[in-house]
Amino acid sequence: MNWLQRLKIDTFLLIMIGVVVVASLFPCEGAIKTMFEYLTTAAIALLFFMHGAKLSRDAIVAGAGHWKLHLVVFLSTFALFPLLGLAMGFLSPAILNQPLYMGFLYLCALPATVQSAIAFTSVAGGNVAAAVCSASASSILGIFLSPVLVGALMNTQEGSTDTLHAIGKIVLQLMVPFVVGHLSRPLIGRWVDKHKKLISLTDRSSILLVVYVAFSEAVVEGIWQQVNGTALLGVLGCSIVLLAIVLVINTWVARLMGFNTADEITIVFCGSKKSLANGVPMANVLFPASAVGMMVLPLMIFHQVQLMVCAVLAQRYAKKTAKEKSELESVS
Repeated sequence: MNWLQRLKIDTFLLIMIGVVVVASLFPCEGAIKTMFEYLTTAAIALLFFMHGAKLSRDAIVAGAGHWKLHLVVFLSTFALFPLLGLAMGFLSPAILNQPLYMGFLYLCALPATVQSAIAFTSVAGGNVAAAVCSASASSILGIFLSPVLVGALMNTQEGSTDTLHAIGKIVLQLMVPFVVGHLSRPLIGRWVDKHKKLISLTDRSSILLVVYVAFSEAVVEGIWQQVNGTALLGVLGCSIVLLAIVLVINTWVARLMGFNTADEITIVFCGSKKSLANGVPMANVLFPASAVGMMVLPLMIFHQVQLMVCAVLAQRYAKKTAKEKSELESVS
């Protein structure tokens, strides 16, 4: 185990930070910027096409019947988070400047992750079938709900977001490739399942490309004049507190409603995640190019915080579920 694994630091995030540094030093401009913008649009379409192609209907059907669990996860993702985002308003401008606060509002409107939520649920010994269903449904619903929530949250902050126009763009640029990819699964599903590493590389390359273009524009617009080291620490602190509140509430609700440990694990991990894979491309569609970098900055930091915290939490749950399993076996 190398030092990055011991510290629970995501290697992909370090590469992303490197891309931000490159964009800060060598932002794309002029004709090169136009070329990268076209390339980014194609990369986002490919990203969601592959998301659709990876989605297994059998796995979704296996966990679809657990409606009470899914309801708790959806309420956490699309109600609890947005309410907490609004409650963070008192931190602006003392701790978070207005653009960074808007970034947190955007973060709170996003769907849950798919891959990491399922992975952590599996490691912890949770209900994997239900996690696949909840995370996948959250990702799909987020294509429609997230623009609505962004419009509602930012209109509350005296912003102006054309929600219907935003949904139309999301459907055209994200949902259509997703649906085409899923409908193509009978033809390419085996190839996709066989080449998961290549698909993952394609996904991550697409996100890195979007991040480079977004931060290039943000650098030209003066993002580092608005965000200094103190502001970044503020974002980190707010991310830790936000995640802690959601984890505590989800755990409490799961136990109050009488879910078993496996279902509690699924609720905790699926209900506390926010998707970087969906959030970065979606921001590129929803916001002006000059605003995308600031919008995704809190998401990038929150993403790393959630990975580090949930990695530790998954290990603790794994010990608990292993103990419960051994006790049941000794009784029987």
